[in-house]
Amino acid sequence: MAVPGNFVSLTHIAMTRVLPAVHRFLAGWREKAQKIPDPELRRQALMSIGNKTFHCEGGGIYTLLAGDHARETMRFIVAYQTISDYLDNLCDRGTSRDPEDFRALHTALADALAPGTGPGDYYRFRPQKNDGGYLPALVRTCQNVLKDHPAYRRIAPLLQELAGYYRELQVHKHVTAAEVQPRLEAWYAGNRDKFPDIRWQEFCAASGSTLGVFSLASQSWEDDLSDDVLRRVKEAYFPWVQGLHILLDYCVDRQEDRLAGELNFCDHYRDEREMEERFIHFFRVSDRALRGLPDPAFQRMLLKGVLAVYLSDVKMSRQGDRARRLGRRLLREGGPLAWFFFANCWVYRRAKHT
Repeated sequence: MAVPGNFVSLTHIAMTRVLPAVHRFLAGWREKAQKIPDPELRRQALMSIGNKTFHCEGGGIYTLLAGDHARETMRFIVAYQTISDYLDNLCDRGTSRDPEDFRALHTALADALAPGTGPGDYYRFRPQKNDGGYLPALVRTCQNVLKDHPAYRRIAPLLQELAGYYRELQVHKHVTAAEVQPRLEAWYAGNRDKFPDIRWQEFCAASGSTLGVFSLASQSWEDDLSDDVLRRVKEAYFPWVQGLHILLDYCVDRQEDRLAGELNFCDHYRDEREMEERFIHFFRVSDRALRGLPDPAFQRMLLKGVLAVYLSDVKMSRQGDRARRLGRRLLREGGPLAWFFFANCWVYRRAKHT
């Protein structure tokens, strides 16, 4: 199946093929989650699927890069994202503040990317342990897809690198509130030489996205991409595309995080003007990097879709003139297509809540 070349074909394929497939796979995981023996693990598993379906829907779009391998790629993306959302719920909503607990849980993501690795004792630092095989089943599903992936051995180091950043972010950001920022800054300090052009909060934001994993897994099935191209895919997504993705996510939640007293990466710029300029910089570098990848028009279209999804959020519109100015500047950078995506997302979101 050809990669969609314009908004109309993308929308049609997303609505008729991608989203129904996402929902079918998620329905299977929901059925398995309902059978989890431990009530707290069951509650968090079901809540993560119910509240974060849009994460899998967004990730599922990347299967359009996989051609004839879209179905198995969808199995991988839905399972991997479901692991991420489930573990995030366990860390966010639980009482534990033990970094070793968070690291043990998120070992599941590394295992999911390593076919042949047996299930770990992921719950060993917490009292709730009996998930009826739910998390190991998610891990095995990812492994079973990757073991048959012809480019697996070449993309594996890149996937593990991205999963490692994600795991460490989850470890550091869920500890006691007073420890979070010092730990995150120290973590970035250890990586500054590799990423000298970004700030600590931008490195942390980039670490919190799964888009690079999905892009690499989706577009390498023919095993016809050189190692240099695969490296450039990873470098386009980390830190640039992933950084913009999660910075926008934090921007949307800025008021909520302030009320809750939670760290928000957007609050660690010198002022609003600096934040605005850094967002623009991340978009420009992302867009330029995507131009040099396979299917550049499609990948750049997805980048503009990311802008539209977050900038059209009702919570963004409640943040006043500065947020609106940021939105207008980013949409101007994205051009007519970004504005068109934005208009459609804006109408869809508000129609959905009427």
